[in-house]
Amino acid sequence: MAEDGSTQSANVWPMPKFHFQVKWDSEVMSFQEVSGLDVESQPIEYRAGDSKTFSVVKMPGIKKYGNVTMKKGVFKSDNKFWDWFKEIKMNTIKRKPVTISLLDEEGNPTMVWTLTNAWPSKITGTDLKSDGNEVAVESIEVVHEGLEIANG
Repeated sequence: MAEDGSTQSANVWPMPKFHFQVKWDSEVMSFQEVSGLDVESQPIEYRAGDSKTFSVVKMPGIKKYGNVTMKKGVFKSDNKFWDWFKEIKMNTIKRKPVTISLLDEEGNPTMVWTLTNAWPSKITGTDLKSDGNEVAVESIEVVHEGLEIANG
């Protein structure tokens, strides 16, 4: 008899990535795409001169967080990216927590990435094509000082 899915465990299938939510501070914003949620520990290499092995010892070092890129459609009178970017002055900018949540079917967060002290480092406006048939999309790249991950 074929499996109809009624007795299937909720842990059988991975979560789809197309249902997510982004918050800047407490403001919810709609995005088409989010990428760059990565962290790495840079290795420290060390070798003592009297070591009997001719190789280095590798130890975990400083963590390095990748820039996060978010893309969204261009809407009339929506200048949130540009308004935040214009706040940059000599070594000062309002840093905001950015929360990205992967949502289940009911809209509840199942996995949450929180960026600490995020601020915009780059904005890319849409490209324009006279023979194009696509939506105008702009992107913002934010830098941050930490990435916390929580599973719901």
